[in-house]
Amino acid sequence: MERVLTIASSGGRSQVTTGLIYGGIAYGLWGLFPLYFALLDSVSPVEVVAHRVVWSLVLLAIILWIMRTWRDCFRTMRSTRTFGLLALAAVFLSINWGVYVWAVQADEVVEASLGYFINPLVSVGLGVVILRERLRRPQWVAVGLAVVAVFVLAFAMGQPPWISLILASSFGMYGLLKKVVDVGSVPSLTIETIVLGPVALIIIIAAIHGGSAGIVHSGLGTTALLVMLGPVTAIPLIAFGAAATRIPLSSLGLMQFLTPTLQFILGITIFHEAMTTGRWVGFILVWIALGIFGFDIIRHSRRHETTSRHPSLMNELEVVEPD
Repeated sequence: MERVLTIASSGGRSQVTTGLIYGGIAYGLWGLFPLYFALLDSVSPVEVVAHRVVWSLVLLAIILWIMRTWRDCFRTMRSTRTFGLLALAAVFLSINWGVYVWAVQADEVVEASLGYFINPLVSVGLGVVILRERLRRPQWVAVGLAVVAVFVLAFAMGQPPWISLILASSFGMYGLLKKVVDVGSVPSLTIETIVLGPVALIIIIAAIHGGSAGIVHSGLGTTALLVMLGPVTAIPLIAFGAAATRIPLSSLGLMQFLTPTLQFILGITIFHEAMTTGRWVGFILVWIALGIFGFDIIRHSRRHETTSRHPSLMNELEVVEPD
């Protein structure tokens, strides 16, 4: 599927541009997820995650069969290091899925959106600590403001924003592992779902045996929604995996602004969640941090483009605007 999407979207574009398109598809679809998962509020979050795994695996198997790329998947699995990293990525992905579905069903869409607002800065922090990426001064300021925002929200709520922190850290680690592994999105996601598949099947079978399975007892509409979790889950993840291998981790984090913005708007307008003064202060601090971070990324990108076109200006620009 990634190959088909590449042919359709690249049209002579650079790898970076193609990666940006993939990122836009992934983050835009993720931003609308609350509307979908709200329709599954009669099904437990654990069972929803299990169905996401199973039906995603079914869809990916079909894609691999059509594209005749099973060998790529098997070749990847033969590498102990790669398989281990993807298995770890699968663990972080399952944590992220479970907490997110629970948050939507518990009417905590706004706090979930905060997690994805924070995630770009978590990605930057992981890039610094693990990938030894360098941060410029404005980026340090943005990260510092985000930390202050978390403390403000913790004070306003009477406890740390656990939903936000778990979502941000789990998906940050997932993105980091995908970046390190650098495997095609379809083979890597297939391996991740293969790792989670046995546990997911046990959960579904146990729910059916216990008489609480949503796919059996909640009507044809819910059954269809659970089955459709395959493409609903796989398509944005394939797009995300394709983006992660084409653009820098910091740029990937920057693009994520789209997802929490959509979620935040849905949380206030559709789900009618309350925003206290403390919450507004915390969110505003995060938005300021993201504004500083985004402006710096854009400024630095333009500067890099300028110096690439005019090498003679490199030394002068380095003196005026040091990293």
